[in-house]
Amino acid sequence: MHKLVFYLSYPLIWLFSKLPFRILYIISDGIYFLFFYVIGYRKKVVLDNLKLVYPQKPEKELKRIQKKFFGHFVDTLIEAIKAITISETSIKKRYRYKNIELIDKLYNEGKSIVLTGAHYGNWEWVVGMPLLAKIDCYTSYTKIQNTNFENLIKNSRSKFGMKCVKSSEIIKSVLKNTKQQKQGLYLLVADQSPMLHKSIYWTEFLNIKVPVFTGAEMISKKFDFAVVNMNTTRIKRGYYESEFELITDSPKELETNEITNRYLRITEKHIYKNPEFYLWSHKRFKHKDKATE
Repeated sequence: MHKLVFYLSYPLIWLFSKLPFRILYIISDGIYFLFFYVIGYRKKVVLDNLKLVYPQKPEKELKRIQKKFFGHFVDTLIEAIKAITISETSIKKRYRYKNIELIDKLYNEGKSIVLTGAHYGNWEWVVGMPLLAKIDCYTSYTKIQNTNFENLIKNSRSKFGMKCVKSSEIIKSVLKNTKQQKQGLYLLVADQSPMLHKSIYWTEFLNIKVPVFTGAEMISKKFDFAVVNMNTTRIKRGYYESEFELITDSPKELETNEITNRYLRITEKHIYKNPEFYLWSHKRFKHKDKATE
């Protein structure tokens, strides 16, 4: 059944992906109208999250952010599909790196890198990084039930040289490369909510006490990897720029949870600056009432 669904839908997905950007964004506007005004997809989740993070803002202002978020959110969905067939020329033009030389500098110094990021801006088009960086780039993905669609996503993300590794196997990949003395950059998008039974660290994020992922810190300290944060901002519709910020190149010298806290503070700064580009539709704060002292 899964194969049938894939083979019936793939030609439509591929043809959709081949449409020019100007047509895709017209379609995006229509989907936005459907999502926001007709279906009301996760409108309450988004508004509730905004109220938690901005308790002092009037509801009119929160609803303005909510509307801008949905417009951007639909664009990112469209852009993720476009990534299936996007050309090397197009992704280089539309997704730029302000200071890729920081990554190359660490590589030249013999460092491997944990690259932290967030569901902010456009996190799908980072797959073009291997076209510019000297270091081998790895990203994790979550296994999905339909293996055909899983392979489609993997192929889309790896077409420019990004190496895709299952989330459950990222440590195994790091171990293997370390033993073979291969440098690597490992992209970990770590701003969302971990499963409660796996939560080992609770702290404030956007002024709310929540469980947070600590995998980036764990890997960096165990293997002495540099930690760099990547923030992606939208320049205009369909155009993005990523900037790298060094968190530390000496992780073992920092106190426990310091790397995680630095990452969270950087992420908060960018969210507060342009909140409409953050993924508010995710139930990030669902465990807030389970926090312990």
